Amino acid sequence: MSDMVVARKEGLYCVPGDFYIDPWRPVARAIITHGHSDHARVGHTKYLATDQSAGILRARLGDISLDTLPYGETIEHNGVRVSLHPAGHVLGSAQVRMEHKGEIWVASGDYKVEPDATCATFEPVRCHAFITESTFGLPIYRWQPQQRIFDDINQWWRRNADNGRCSVVFCYAFGKAQRILHGLDTSIGPIVCHGAVEPLNRVYREAGVKLPDVYLASEIKDKAFYRNAIVIAPPSAGGSTWMRRFGDYSDSFASGWMQLRGARRRRAVDRGFVLSDHADWPGLMQAIRATEAHRVMVTHGQVAVLVRWLRENGLDAGSFETEYGDEDGEKDTSAADQSEAPTHA
Repeated sequence: MSDMVVARKEGLYCVPGDFYIDPWRPVARAIITHGHSDHARVGHTKYLATDQSAGILRARLGDISLDTLPYGETIEHNGVRVSLHPAGHVLGSAQVRMEHKGEIWVASGDYKVEPDATCATFEPVRCHAFITESTFGLPIYRWQPQQRIFDDINQWWRRNADNGRCSVVFCYAFGKAQRILHGLDTSIGPIVCHGAVEPLNRVYREAGVKLPDVYLASEIKDKAFYRNAIVIAPPSAGGSTWMRRFGDYSDSFASGWMQLRGARRRRAVDRGFVLSDHADWPGLMQAIRATEAHRVMVTHGQVAVLVRWLRENGLDAGSFETEYGDEDGEKDTSAADQSEAPTHA
């Protein structure tokens, strides 16, 4: 039997269904697993995604022809039964289940297995073939429980606030920022967001995710306001003139890459918080085992390592060459992440 999904120059292609999954070049029909810019791109004729992704995709891609599905609901296209299932990565993120003539393939997009209050929890889907990421596909990557990281962030913020010093957390504007906001102790001081973050916060709130009230940095004129504040900003803000408004501040970066000391040095920040929206090594193993798939295709990240490990453990493993990013989140390529536009105020 030929493969149900293959890699083409446009992206991952479901052959019998005649549609693509997270294609990187314009196609007629695209199923989008989530709204990060390396998976959701402009130019496709028709889009399909989860209903929870609609707000994010329209905010980031503009006026697109978008159909949506609730998690678990099935449609049929060219004889392929398609359903979307929670990936636990960010709001609306999904795995794509494809069933054709008794064979089931699942494309997971990006995922994490630890429950997260800002998005639906990862749901294992049994299948014959599983397409997985491997962003953090090395045994050294093992995450602490997220509450421990939130406690660390809050303790750092409280110490800075007690010393009259602003706290700045750099993190990706979509997904990571909202996850951190949800974990903050609002009794410590005011919370301020960069203009690239707040529009995405609104989409999360509209989807029913509880986030604290925040101020926009563009609204604050008095530097004294920031002395006990925490600021959430995209990485592109680091080192820019935008940072001058905070006076004396301590900065940090929240990412899975912060587990490596060299990554923190390259970011030149005071603190690194190891918080990722991707599965760590045990999470990848847990997810793959839960599918009961006998075949696993790896898309991006530590591809060679994971493929070799899977083969050594008796699975039929291979890889797809893709153009997905290997950063902890997106690559900051969207225009909204490059500057604080007036429309965000």
